[in-house]
Amino acid sequence: MGKQLKKVASVMAIMLLAAAVVQPGHGHAAKSSSEIQKELNAVEQKAHKAELQQKKAQAQKQKSAALKKSAQKSLSNVLQAINEVNSQLSRVSNNITKTESGLRQSKKDLAEAKERIKAREGMIDTRVRMMYTDGRVSYLDVLMSSTSFSDFVERADSLRMIVDQDQDILAQHEKDKQFVIVTQNKLKAQYAYAKSLYSEKAARKGELDAKENEKQRLIAKYDLQIENAEEATAAQEQALWDLADKRAALYREKTAAEAQERAAAEARAAAEAAAAAAAAAASGGGSSSGGGGGGGNSYQASGSGLLGVPVIGARLSSPFGYRTNPVTGIYKLHAGVDFAAPQGTPIIASDGGTVVVAGAMSGYGNAVIIDHGNGIQTLYGHIRNGGVMVSVGQSVSKGQKIAEVGSTGNSTGPHCHFEVRVNGTAVDPMGYL
Repeated sequence: MGKQLKKVASVMAIMLLAAAVVQPGHGHAAKSSSEIQKELNAVEQKAHKAELQQKKAQAQKQKSAALKKSAQKSLSNVLQAINEVNSQLSRVSNNITKTESGLRQSKKDLAEAKERIKAREGMIDTRVRMMYTDGRVSYLDVLMSSTSFSDFVERADSLRMIVDQDQDILAQHEKDKQFVIVTQNKLKAQYAYAKSLYSEKAARKGELDAKENEKQRLIAKYDLQIENAEEATAAQEQALWDLADKRAALYREKTAAEAQERAAAEARAAAEAAAAAAAAAASGGGSSSGGGGGGGNSYQASGSGLLGVPVIGARLSSPFGYRTNPVTGIYKLHAGVDFAAPQGTPIIASDGGTVVVAGAMSGYGNAVIIDHGNGIQTLYGHIRNGGVMVSVGQSVSKGQKIAEVGSTGNSTGPHCHFEVRVNGTAVDPMGYL
């Protein structure tokens, strides 16, 4: 009887020991792996929402950029038309100036012609007065009063000269009058046409100026939309980084919880086996032992502290630091380095760790982020469509193929954008390679 009580006491002691192993070592209740998984699911939902908002902002940016491009093209056509109208206005203005100069010359010519007409009218008046003073003396009387034949010839020549002179005076008189009238009318018509044409061109220029102002207003509007979309994209991008940090922390917490749960399960199994063995011994039966364990695809903070080059044989095409973005034209920090390589070239993990992002990420295009523990994360961007070879939560080892080079997102050609972040801050990757 005393022997049996001792065996029962030993069994109870084993059970109490197992219970003590299961209890958390902190003053508050630890979260279970299933509770942490729920938090991870909530993070995934937030990440999905952030990705959708990011895609929406990116789509708005692309739409505004397309509208801006169209408006700029239209503005270019308007400016070209304005230049043409300005050239036409310049030519018309020159014609008006020339016509005004011609009118001034015509006025001067008219004044001179009037003076000539006045002088001829004076000569004609003198001839008339002389004829009136001399009485009715006909050309025949002058000829018949000749004293000789030679005198007759001389008088005939003189009379012919007088008649020719009179006719010439009258012809010049009429010619001057007609010249002045025709020239004046012609210049007036030219002046009126030039003035009309100038008014027409000026009105056309006014229309084009209005169009230019409208296009400039639209471009300013689209610039604002692009700026707002970029700000929204940047905000969602930062949200994704924050969620990646949260996801990494939860994976670490889940790993610890799973390890504790495995240890507790193993302790319970050992206690139960010991209790069964004690009970069997108490009843005189045999003993048996057994154990087991399992592991899932858990987080591994296996970083070595020295990162490997993510694309073997690639060319460093752009360093870390401030630069003018070749796609957006904005001067900002280039938070990583670019490794140029042909489309489809393998991208490998720079170190071991857990994948916390694997998918579209705004300007990065398709991207993978790996958490290596100790506050270190690496990002691999612009992966080709269909080129992401890992999934969120997956553990990877250093040198493992995780993706393929592409040119998605804000990219001018196939390359891998590689970032290193320490406690959430981008640092120059070259100090870690």
